[in-house]
Amino acid sequence: MSGRQQRRAFNLAVTWLFVAAGLRVTILAPEVCPPLTTAAALGSAAAAAGWIADNQGVDGRFLYELDRDTGSASDDYNLVRHAGTTMTLYQVIRYGGPGAGSERFPTAADRALDLMLSQVVTTGEDAAAWGEPGTDLKLGAAALLAVSLLERRAINGDTAHDELLVELGTFMAGQQQPDGSMLDLWDRATGAPNPAVRSRYATGEALWALALLHETFPGEGFDEVAWATLDYLATSRDEVEGLSPRPWPDQWAAYSLEAMGDWGLADHHLAYARELSGQFGVAIRWDSQRSGIGTVTHPPQPRGAGFGTVLEGSSMLQRLAAFEPRLADLAEPLADRVRCGAARLATAQTMTAGGPEAEAGAWFRDGVTRMDDQQHAASAMLWVAPLAGNDR
Repeated sequence: MSGRQQRRAFNLAVTWLFVAAGLRVTILAPEVCPPLTTAAALGSAAAAAGWIADNQGVDGRFLYELDRDTGSASDDYNLVRHAGTTMTLYQVIRYGGPGAGSERFPTAADRALDLMLSQVVTTGEDAAAWGEPGTDLKLGAAALLAVSLLERRAINGDTAHDELLVELGTFMAGQQQPDGSMLDLWDRATGAPNPAVRSRYATGEALWALALLHETFPGEGFDEVAWATLDYLATSRDEVEGLSPRPWPDQWAAYSLEAMGDWGLADHHLAYARELSGQFGVAIRWDSQRSGIGTVTHPPQPRGAGFGTVLEGSSMLQRLAAFEPRLADLAEPLADRVRCGAARLATAQTMTAGGPEAEAGAWFRDGVTRMDDQQHAASAMLWVAPLAGNDR
């Protein structure tokens, strides 16, 4: 070998050494997955629900955002997140184990629900939504109010709001377009949907709510509406609405796929489920590599809300894979993924008993927590808990 060839070989070896080193501290970095038990997962969900309940106002509104470094609370509020947080409280009551929250969680959930019920608006014949006076009515707020009512109905068998549930479903169906897409807002001024506004979140929220409504009220035709929107999400939503990455990592779509799992999903729906599982899986793996040198090469601890949605979506797809033969190969890998991700999320939760009361049970990032950090993380912990086991 000539000297020139030796230099080239040496340079190539050095290049590959740097490439290998770069891969080792980025996409090939080792994963770190702490242990997690079912009891710990349920305890984490209960602690998050405790933060939600303990920081609720007498008017039913939750503490929206807290900066623990300054001790200041934000004056902002979000009606969809209010509905979602109410839903999560009912989920903790329903799935959190015996005595979850005692009377504290039902009291907080019912108080938040009463606020929504006091602001219900009729939007047409046999249709209703809710929103604060003077605001346009949001599709996602109606959807998560419906899910909250359905969770409460499952807990105590109360059918007093069944008529409203059907009206909420009718409202959501009225926001659907011929291609299965959904419009986000209903304009009070015009008394009609606003054709210019869509939401990357609300469409999936409405789909899930409609699927659950069909399960409860099978004669109302909500399944036909749900099928059209699921087809839209699975085949064209990302291109039509310009969403990226594709598929958009939509945990509400994953909830919907799980809810519709025994309806006879088509191959393109299952292909969509596989693509979603890949998006969520990458996010969990990337976070699990955030240790040692990975703390430098990987992003900081994700928000409880953001990472909670990843775990929610993965958990729903794991449930789907567990009973859908065409996705059976995903069941165990997804279970491993969500166990790892939930264990990491649990370690980031503030659980110090001696700390300020407004901090216990919350997830902070840069000193700030928001109510949906607790909402999504708590729901995720509930779904992961049956997979955790007592031997981990």
